[in-house]
Amino acid sequence: MNGLYTNQLLGSSLMLTRRLSGLGAGGRTWFVSSISRSFTRSSIMAKSKFEYVRSFETDDTCLRNCYIVVRLDGRNFHRFSEQHAFTKPNDDRALGLMTRSARSVMEELEDIVIAYGQSDEFSFVFKRSSTWFKRRASKLMTHVASQFSSSYVFYWKEFFGEQPLLCPPSFDGRVVLYPSNRNLRDYLCWRQADCHINNLYNTVFWALIQKGGLTTAQADDRLKGTLASDKNEILFSEFDINYNNESAVHRKGTSLVWEKKDETVTKRMKLPNAEEKEVHVTRSRRRVEALHCDLIGEQFWEEHPDILEEEETC
Repeated sequence: MNGLYTNQLLGSSLMLTRRLSGLGAGGRTWFVSSISRSFTRSSIMAKSKFEYVRSFETDDTCLRNCYIVVRLDGRNFHRFSEQHAFTKPNDDRALGLMTRSARSVMEELEDIVIAYGQSDEFSFVFKRSSTWFKRRASKLMTHVASQFSSSYVFYWKEFFGEQPLLCPPSFDGRVVLYPSNRNLRDYLCWRQADCHINNLYNTVFWALIQKGGLTTAQADDRLKGTLASDKNEILFSEFDINYNNESAVHRKGTSLVWEKKDETVTKRMKLPNAEEKEVHVTRSRRRVEALHCDLIGEQFWEEHPDILEEEETC
């Protein structure tokens, strides 16, 4: 069957070659252009026939002059952390892996001016004037989520060593727009306040279990209706733990920002009529730096004025 098809194809090619050779230069040009026009008309007709399906797509272009925030949350991470025996209340390996994955996203999408993360979530803030992916929410969210998830798998061994990754991690995402600097700052303050509330609860909860000998149900009952001051008192009076001395990464979360760093490299240069010699060159580069500091006060924003863009005035 293959031989028969090959012979037919060769015969058709030979016939076409003979016809073209019998034509003059002008005839050959006309023949080729006719074939080309035929194929072009067919492709245009096919395209116009089916292109109507694009009308079903939703316009998800983000409003201009707004900060675009993409927030990722680990999906079923309570179960994921149990499967991989994460240390309670905080596993520094897992937090480090989250930060490394977020750094990968920022290095890929340089319009992200700040990222903030705690526990199994990370928020990425695109500058107000960003035009990445034509400001399409679906493109921004899916790119951030896929880059983050793949980085989480890629860098797993760097933080967990030979402990196997038993199931694929997944993160859901959402896009929220914030029109003013105040709105954006309040959003980041909200996430950091959430970090403090959750970490204080978890610190007391697991102290009651690991050091106090309570079951999870008993620890939960003990903490019902307690205020922050009550939790601090339990930690200090019963377990000699001063919450303010706990690690800043647990209490404050992680902020990723761009910092300019000077680095010196050595190059070997050869000048005309001279011996090759080493030259030290200093250059400034932007790098993503991790900070564990307060976002609610003014100091952070005064030290990083490039994060917020100037407000437009009428």
